[in-house]
Amino acid sequence: MTIHNIIEFCNPITVFGKKPAIIGKLCQDSRDVQKGDLFIAVKGLKSDGHNFISEAVNRGASVVITEKKVDLPSTVCVIVVQSTRKLLGPLAQKMAGNPAEKLTIIGITGTNGKTTVATLIWQILTRLNYNASMLGTVEKRVNSEIFKSRLTTADPIELANDMKQMVDAGSKYLVMEVSSHALDQKRVKGIPFKAAVFTNLTHDHLDYHESMNEYASAKKRLFNSLEENSWAITNVDDERGEWITNSTPAKVLSISFKNKGLINAEILKSDATGLTISIDGTVIQSPLVGEFNAYNVVEALLVCTVLGIDGKKIADALRSCNGAAGRMERVNFADKQGDEPIAFVDYAHTPNALENVASTLKRIKKSNQKLTIVFGCGGDRDKTKRPVMAEIAERYGDKVIVTSDNPRTEDPDAIISEIMTGFNDAGRVESITLRDKAIEKAIRNADKNTIILIAGKGHETYQEINGVRSHFDDREIARKALKERNGHPETEEVA
Repeated sequence: MTIHNIIEFCNPITVFGKKPAIIGKLCQDSRDVQKGDLFIAVKGLKSDGHNFISEAVNRGASVVITEKKVDLPSTVCVIVVQSTRKLLGPLAQKMAGNPAEKLTIIGITGTNGKTTVATLIWQILTRLNYNASMLGTVEKRVNSEIFKSRLTTADPIELANDMKQMVDAGSKYLVMEVSSHALDQKRVKGIPFKAAVFTNLTHDHLDYHESMNEYASAKKRLFNSLEENSWAITNVDDERGEWITNSTPAKVLSISFKNKGLINAEILKSDATGLTISIDGTVIQSPLVGEFNAYNVVEALLVCTVLGIDGKKIADALRSCNGAAGRMERVNFADKQGDEPIAFVDYAHTPNALENVASTLKRIKKSNQKLTIVFGCGGDRDKTKRPVMAEIAERYGDKVIVTSDNPRTEDPDAIISEIMTGFNDAGRVESITLRDKAIEKAIRNADKNTIILIAGKGHETYQEINGVRSHFDDREIARKALKERNGHPETEEVA
């Protein structure tokens, strides 16, 4: 793009300074600026990009886009606009060659289930030989290539660059999780979604949103932004499910397991081996466990259906789609003696998510089995959920061990103390601050009739303490504890 193209696209209030002949890359972080780059100053939650304009210029920015008139050398082209935040997404797409327009994009939003639904859709598409990419909490996938993910939904510049990489790699589809933060901060503005899914809305992120109504309104923006030829798929068994799509221009498909939707489903079988579901008379099977995963499976199926894929092919693919890592993931270690406890690792870090997985395991466990729950709560996050999660763990667990999650800058023991206020019977509860020791003790003291739920971190491979992230993987700790419990040497591990 030329500077004249950029100026025209920005629809500026005013422009002054020298217009460069060549434009570098678009940056919103002054630390990323190199000679000839374009810096856009965006006001964020913790800092204002306008305070870093001088630093960007010192690093070589030849163009600055700002909401305020600034005193800069005449060698710098200054473009003053009404809102840099609203402009950022569309401009990032424009400068990347509009890759979003070359992809069929599916957005998944809601409190719980986003990662599983997105992963299932991606798995279905790839199993049916479609070139598909994915962006989400756990990872980025450019076709089959995997990259680490920093945020559930990245900033607009990173999104545009990721999409360009996907298009260049031959991807035709993109499945992406869309967070309430991203919607509130307009990170996905200008992205044309072909389909959007609402999973559910429960207590979370009230450290960011001032109320559940604001949280819900942020989610609703995704559906309000859809075009008439798009699809909105919503779970109307959730109390906000009908409301979330009531003003969307898109075509709406509502799903229900309580006979309240346009599409109605029924769980025919649910046990430790998976699910059998009937959807308007069509039977599908999935290796995923639990009622909450039944919603995820149906939502993924419907997305692929509205994309025009044959339903039988989707159902066949779903038989081998195992969903997302760290979501009700069984930690296995083959034991010939059969005396090994059953351990699941799950990302459940909200009251609703913990209740979903804990109630599921309680329902599917046999009468002679006991359920041990190991969990903690993250630091520098919503404190009101801590005693609530304690009450849930106590209600479903025969034994509970409270431990650290990601304490971040808070005192781990102080977090545990706040959690402990939610218990009624302290006799069934133990607190162990070090998470690895808590997991090890839960497994060491268990027998073959014990199911262990290790909740809170799921797929995460780190623990954050005082701003430092150190390697930590619940699955590795659990697998190692299972080996040591049964006296197996390291070389006998079975993944």
